[in-house]
Amino acid sequence: MKTLLPTSTAGSLPKPDWLAEPEKLWSEWKLEGDALAAGKQDALRLSLQNQQQAGIDIVSDGEQTRQHFVTTFIEHLNGVDFETRKTVKIRDRYDASVPTVVGPVSRQKSVFVEDAKYLRQQTKQPIKWALPGPMTMVDTLYDAHYQSREKLAWEFAKILNEEAKELEAAGVDIIQFDEPAFNVFFDEVNAWGIACLERAIEGLKCETAVHICYGYGIKANTDWKKTLGSEWRQYEEAFPKLQQSNIDIISLECHNSHVPMDLLELIRGKKVMVGAIDVASDKIETPEEVANTLRKALKFVDADKLYPCTNCGMAPLAQDIAQGKLEALSAGAEIIRKELLGE
Repeated sequence: MKTLLPTSTAGSLPKPDWLAEPEKLWSEWKLEGDALAAGKQDALRLSLQNQQQAGIDIVSDGEQTRQHFVTTFIEHLNGVDFETRKTVKIRDRYDASVPTVVGPVSRQKSVFVEDAKYLRQQTKQPIKWALPGPMTMVDTLYDAHYQSREKLAWEFAKILNEEAKELEAAGVDIIQFDEPAFNVFFDEVNAWGIACLERAIEGLKCETAVHICYGYGIKANTDWKKTLGSEWRQYEEAFPKLQQSNIDIISLECHNSHVPMDLLELIRGKKVMVGAIDVASDKIETPEEVANTLRKALKFVDADKLYPCTNCGMAPLAQDIAQGKLEALSAGAEIIRKELLGE
């Protein structure tokens, strides 16, 4: 990545209202069959154009072809029964009806590779692709087969590695694993979570990232944040081991959060995607607000390793608000580029 302070998004972007119900997670598709397949491609292309128009440097699919960042991947696996559902507490935070693991999990075929190839055909820019991380996948299911979170996570890590290798072959430059569970299950993160993540990236030559956030801007998450006090130090639990891991980039939440910026010192040497856009607010940041978050991060991250980003995905936001936030991210990064280059 030759661009100084290359911008990117953490994950999802809003879907057009002709494809799915807007401002909603797990939104039902409005199209069916061939029309849905074509609509997903149109939405992916539109999402790419929106990112390019906003000046985003590392582009993505905006997760336009999936209903949910975890479930859509799991839907394509053997061993998971979506008809047999159980209520579980997701990330120790809120109850959800989830599918059940009923047998050995395996991947029938690639899940996102054709979408990645399509995105690669549309642009020469670096592209990033997000996959759910093993621990977060485990936390989104009821396990009636392995009856061990760790065993199931290792199986998912193998499957994710298969998918990641095919995504790399399709031309993806950065493969990101989403692990919001890393901010909750600290003992498991250090006992086996990071090791499973390293199994998922085994043999990859492209860059790899892990995205650890405080969640989408939905009520269950914003209510939880209110209980965390004036300092959010959850990153402190996982950062030391992540700093020693083979993961290239760590993506985290910074803007409008109570994360002490000096925690970034714990991952000194890693590339860092610094969340400088609040996805839990409809207020569009000013470029100077973005720049201010980046200035604070630069005290602990070398400029050539800082990637301005969003705190999390923006699927629940209105299209115009998300677009305004992307433009602010680009403009704020440009302010800091000029300061660093003495312009």
